[in-house]
Amino acid sequence: MNHDNGTNNFLPQRGNYRGLISYRKAECIYDITFYFANKFFQKGDRTIDQMVQAARSGKQNIAEGSAASSTSRETEIKLTNVAKASLQELLTDYEDYLRVRGMVQWPEGDPRLEKTREIGRRHNDSAYYREAITSRSDETIANIAIVLIKQEDYLLYRLIERLKHDFLEHGGIREEMSRARREHRDQEKRGHSGL
Repeated sequence: MNHDNGTNNFLPQRGNYRGLISYRKAECIYDITFYFANKFFQKGDRTIDQMVQAARSGKQNIAEGSAASSTSRETEIKLTNVAKASLQELLTDYEDYLRVRGMVQWPEGDPRLEKTREIGRRHNDSAYYREAITSRSDETIANIAIVLIKQEDYLLYRLIERLKHDFLEHGGIREEMSRARREHRDQEKRGHSGL
């Protein structure tokens, strides 16, 4: 007799962070930042580590939050928010880099901005950006990173909103475990009563 009516699946397998667009875009941002920081800052400049760590935190917290999602939706939401905050820190580093060097941050309506936004919507493969940036100036790479970070910020905002909605709809793991236990007991009672 099969006693599994779905109640044994109260811990659904989640954590496929590599399938998330937000993770893949965060990986692109990390790769661009690693290249940028190591190419355009002098060795020993603390900004290198700060920028690379902010980019890494954005990527890693998405992965860690996704991996934790099977047992804690609260942790998933928290870590996704940490990723979002880390990338905001990185965004200001790129903006600061342009501003203090008298370089241009592409304004609204700039054709380069529009073209980069379109490319950012189509490409979430870090290899594409690793190849594309090697022939670009620091000003251009910083602007590309800014565009991708802003796109990522929107993706993470939408992800957090969906996670919050799912939490309100279904509760956390405790609620799911309690619900599964009740369903299991009900099924056992029905089985013993011959129903």
